[in-house]
Amino acid sequence: MDVLLISANTERLNMVTLPLGLGLVAAATRRAGHRVEFLDLLSAADPTAAIREAIERVRPDVIGISIRNIDDQSSAAPRFLLAQARPVVDACRSCTGAPVVLGGAGYSIFPRAALEFLGADFGIRGDGEAAFPALLERLGRGEDPRGIPGLYVAGEDLDRGRAVAPDLDDLPLWDDALSGCADPADPTLWVPVQSTRGCPNDCSYCSTASIQGRALRCRSPREVAATVSRLSASGWRRFYFVDNSFNLPESHAYEMCAALEPLGVEWRCILYPHGVTEGLVDALARAGCIEVSLGFESGCVTVLRQMNKRFTPDEILQVSGWLKARGIRRFGFLLLGGPGETRESVEESLAFARQVAPDLLRITVGLRIYPGTALARQAVAEGVLDPADDLLQPRFYLAPGLDPWIRQRVAEAFPDAMR
Repeated sequence: MDVLLISANTERLNMVTLPLGLGLVAAATRRAGHRVEFLDLLSAADPTAAIREAIERVRPDVIGISIRNIDDQSSAAPRFLLAQARPVVDACRSCTGAPVVLGGAGYSIFPRAALEFLGADFGIRGDGEAAFPALLERLGRGEDPRGIPGLYVAGEDLDRGRAVAPDLDDLPLWDDALSGCADPADPTLWVPVQSTRGCPNDCSYCSTASIQGRALRCRSPREVAATVSRLSASGWRRFYFVDNSFNLPESHAYEMCAALEPLGVEWRCILYPHGVTEGLVDALARAGCIEVSLGFESGCVTVLRQMNKRFTPDEILQVSGWLKARGIRRFGFLLLGGPGETRESVEESLAFARQVAPDLLRITVGLRIYPGTALARQAVAEGVLDPADDLLQPRFYLAPGLDPWIRQRVAEAFPDAMR
């Protein structure tokens, strides 16, 4: 079949990145014997014209659209970014009768609501590399595609679960179409790499489980390093491990560092502060890690427990000190205003951020409420949220008595850090 895959993202939130997820779906689709055209709208001067030109040239049998962002997570003045994807679907509809299939991280959080809002035919929640080729096979045979895990069908109000590939080593790690999406010499670019999927931490507000599940699945460090080596030889300079927590499981993190160390590449990752040892920080430094995102979220023990965090402020300080001593830049994050937050705990967190003194600090006020989370259940119980709200339109939790003081206080304390 002839397939057109479109990355609908046109936002440059926080950092520019390549559409890795859609690239991996493209690679899996090619592997299954289909012809694939890849269109990244981030660099398109006229996205609608680019879509029409691609459809006229490819005449696709099926169109896949990746949805990365639902909103910008700004509680003060939220932007509903999913609305930007609607013209993408409309442009496809105006040019062809080919079925339109949604996927991507943003879509996977809201599989039914986003499918209805955008007016597509199908949606895939979870591992698109597994479900999308299966859908193409069914459609090619003229068979009913219902029953494919993670496949949602327009007009159905059913939970179809999530597509899960048990062995990540069965999935591709790269597709050459991604090489045309950015300039390897761009100093702001970090090439995304994923060595694990899933997160067992169960933080009260987090949507990761909706996208990847709670069970950790790991790729072979040797295979990941081989891909990084090939990309480095092709001119890509810096890499970003987008694993939700690079240090989980610890054994995999050590193996990954050992596989990367001979390559001489620079990379960054995300660390979950609990259980990080000085030995692991040494391994990170030897392997070429130059930046770490350290999401400590709060400096108040009570608030951390409300978020279901397993680490303590003392652990954060210790890990941060080890990273600093080895020259690894630290990006810190505070998430203020959640359940249990008070003016006193806000002041405690601001003072803690000064103590940690990360190389870069970002502060978010108000917690975006995602479906299926403990935060959503608490918001309903407190009357903050209507139980019938599908949460596609951004809703935020902000502890009572803090607004507008908290925004003024954060802007006063860290004028360049507030999102």
